[in-house]
Amino acid sequence: MKAGTDIAQIGSLVGDPARANMLAALMGGTALTASELALEAGVTSPTASTHLAKLVDGGLVRVKRQGRHRYYALADESVAGMLETIMGVAATLGPKRVLPGPGDKALREARLCYDHLAGEAGVAMLESFVDRGFVRLDRETAALSPAGSRFFADFGIDIEAMSHKRRPVCRICLDWSVRRWHLAGGLGAAILEHMMRAGWVRREKDSRILRFTPAGRREFDLFLHQ
Repeated sequence: MKAGTDIAQIGSLVGDPARANMLAALMGGTALTASELALEAGVTSPTASTHLAKLVDGGLVRVKRQGRHRYYALADESVAGMLETIMGVAATLGPKRVLPGPGDKALREARLCYDHLAGEAGVAMLESFVDRGFVRLDRETAALSPAGSRFFADFGIDIEAMSHKRRPVCRICLDWSVRRWHLAGGLGAAILEHMMRAGWVRREKDSRILRFTPAGRREFDLFLHQ
């Protein structure tokens, strides 16, 4: 047997329908209990606990105890990126829906991908940064330019502090609905945090959908073109 990354092991963890539903629920970036994830997966609590133990052992999910409860979350944004890519492949190769549900269009427009902006809005944002020379793309990697560092510092994001953390400042994630890159990493998370704090977008309850307020949409458009 060839040595190297065990793709089959990761595939088996993600490929089970119940575990896939649990992982998809955690794509919203919120930590959930085993009971909540059991409801998402449509399985009993004991079965959910068994699935979660496998996901934790496989390194895809982390668990944190708080009081009497255990909360589960994706291990890190690289897992979210992998899931986003798999969703894109599934959307391309899987069965085609004749009539997409009303939530599909909203998910395509703007949604949470772990802790950053995805969908058409996220892709447009990254493309704007690249066009203005703030972010440089080289194949599948991204880097912040000096002009970008100044721009985001003026926007109120502490790039200097971010650069000393383990998490990359810039990272790109292949958007499953648009099939182009959107911005992840510390910068992507900081921008979305600012947008939510400023009231530009609001998260739809029990969903990854992000909805722009009318004023927020105007501010976002200015942000992309200033």
